[in-house]
Amino acid sequence: MSTHGTRPALGSEEPEGAHGHAGAVGAGGHGGPGGPGGHGSSGGLGGPDRPGGPGSSPGGPAGAGAGGDAAATDSSFDAFHPPSAELLADCVHCGFCLPTCPTYTLWGEEMDSPRGRIYLMEMARKGEIGLEGAFTTHMDRCLGCMACVTACPSGVQYDQLLEATRPQIERNVPRSAADKAFREAIFALFPYRRRLRAASVAGAAYAGVRSRVGGERIDGLLARLPKRLERLVALESLLPPVDVKAAFTQLPEFTRADAATGSRRGRVGMLVGCVQDVFFHHVNEATVRVLAAEGFDVVAPREQQCCGALSMHAGREPEAAERAKKLIEVFEAAGVDAIAVNVAGCGSSLKEYDRLLADDPEWASRAAEFSAKVQDVSELLASVLAEPRAPRHPIEARVVYHDACHLGHAQGVRAQPRDVLRAIPGVELVELPEAEICCGSAGIYNMLQPQAAADLGKRKADNIRGTGADVLVTGNPGCLLQMRKHLGADLPMLHPIQLVDASIRAVPRPWEA
Repeated sequence: MSTHGTRPALGSEEPEGAHGHAGAVGAGGHGGPGGPGGHGSSGGLGGPDRPGGPGSSPGGPAGAGAGGDAAATDSSFDAFHPPSAELLADCVHCGFCLPTCPTYTLWGEEMDSPRGRIYLMEMARKGEIGLEGAFTTHMDRCLGCMACVTACPSGVQYDQLLEATRPQIERNVPRSAADKAFREAIFALFPYRRRLRAASVAGAAYAGVRSRVGGERIDGLLARLPKRLERLVALESLLPPVDVKAAFTQLPEFTRADAATGSRRGRVGMLVGCVQDVFFHHVNEATVRVLAAEGFDVVAPREQQCCGALSMHAGREPEAAERAKKLIEVFEAAGVDAIAVNVAGCGSSLKEYDRLLADDPEWASRAAEFSAKVQDVSELLASVLAEPRAPRHPIEARVVYHDACHLGHAQGVRAQPRDVLRAIPGVELVELPEAEICCGSAGIYNMLQPQAAADLGKRKADNIRGTGADVLVTGNPGCLLQMRKHLGADLPMLHPIQLVDASIRAVPRPWEA
């Protein structure tokens, strides 16, 4: 999830903790390797010799990792791509990351900061601490928001360190039966659109029951459940409003550029997503309309499946690599000039396929070519703002934009969404206090670590309310669900592309339509 540079302008279905507050390990340990070092690489993550999957361990003694990563022979990490000693040495323990780290902001605990977690990684690399217990607890508490990557003046690549560490935990640390079952249930549902569509029917039925019985009464019953069921309660609280008809609707495989806008700008492939396509299908429809209005042919291949983003962020590397290969094949066959993504977490992972598959000789170059084509939809639209094809009509509104972490921090895409929104006449864009702090969604974090996620969600909601905005916009479905949980009906919420679409279609207040 490293910060990505801006992509060049174009035209210039089926087959992602421990709770509580553990004491610090090595608290106050600000030592360790000091001084900026070279930015090494932890190597590719998806090579053909990859260990089998979550819970599996590679053979051979722990030692020098693949890709030339040196590790002590008594390292607690296994030999398959442990966190790079060179990258660990880049951290000079300056503390610039601390104010931007959500968990450090919540608890003030050194081992729940990026600096502290890097210290733990270094201890594990030297064999001074095992991976079980406190090490896993503090790593599980990390949201992976990458605000520290943005804040770090030394260029520490914490994203690569974390993404090398989490697979080590998944391979080598046994989870409790309940924890493992819950995680497996997540990955048996969320990457599959057909299963999500079936779940949408159940969700609609539950919404009906909740309406008849009374939401407050059900919430009261849920509040009485024992703490061991708090993850299920959190999952219930994140259920989106369900439009069953939209959930079962598919995008056309091909949408031709609007002929009235002039010559065709290019042929764009579109990632439809999993949760995005089922529960936020209207966002996908708006994306297609806007791209076509701006002169792009849009291809949305029916064969595309889950991109593996949740798997990658959760340390399930083999699963993520296989999903990446399948998606690359699909878009290679589509023959597109660019790949547009309207989900921040998915886009971040797609841009990392080149690193994920760097060890695989069959896939490395194909993955690099694929990743080079990936753009967030705001990047694509910002690249043509100088010569817009579709007129924008006024939307008189005070709009607050929330930076999704995997767009702002992981991809470095901050200016483009704002530029696209400011191009709408009448929009007053307001900035959000503590914009760098995660809302608590973080992929599956708000299901695995519900209390920390709830504290962050409430904090973000309070900041949003304080802006006096008419509408909140953000480019990630997980953020929308998290904010809907904590804002309720206080404020309308949209994806930025929906506001652009409304402006093009002359819908003055789309949240009221």
